[in-house]
Amino acid sequence: MSQPSRASNEASSAIATVPNALSVVRILLTPAFVWLIVDRDTTFIGLVLFGVVVSTDWLDGFVARRTGRVSDVGKLLDPTAARLAIAAGLVALVVRGAFPLWAALLILVRDLTVVVVGVLLLVTRKVRIEVRFVGKVATFSLVVAIGLIAWGNLGYSFPSAARAV
Repeated sequence: MSQPSRASNEASSAIATVPNALSVVRILLTPAFVWLIVDRDTTFIGLVLFGVVVSTDWLDGFVARRTGRVSDVGKLLDPTAARLAIAAGLVALVVRGAFPLWAALLILVRDLTVVVVGVLLLVTRKVRIEVRFVGKVATFSLVVAIGLIAWGNLGYSFPSAARAV
C-alpha cells in the first residue's frame, strides 16, 4: 500500500475530492453566518460560525497536500471560499453596525484589486500567483482583527480589550 507524497503539490484535474468538498462546505456556510450575524438575536452564534468558517481556510489546502489531492479546481475554489467568506462577513458586520464601513471598504477594495490583478496575470500571461505562508498569516491576522473589532463593538465581554488588540 503506497502513501501519497506529502510534498506533492502537482495539481490534478480531479474535482470530486475531500479538499474541494471542504471548500464547498465553507462556501455553503457563508449565507448561514451572514443571516445569523445580521439578526440581533443570533449575532453571537453568527460571529462564532464566521470564525469557524474563516479559521478553517487552511484545512482544505492542508488535506489536499497531505493526501496528494491538490487539484486545479481546488487551487481556485480555496481562495474563492476564503475571500467570499471574508467579504460576506464584512458586509454582514457593517449591516449589523459592528464594523466601520470605511474599514470594510478598504479591505474589500484591496481584495478586489488582488483578485483582478491575479485574473489578469492568469489570463494574459498564464501566470498563477501561488499561495505563500506570509499570505496565510496576513489573512489570519486580518480575520482576527475583524473578529476582535466586531466583538468589541458588539459589547461582548472585555470590549475595550478586544478593540485594543
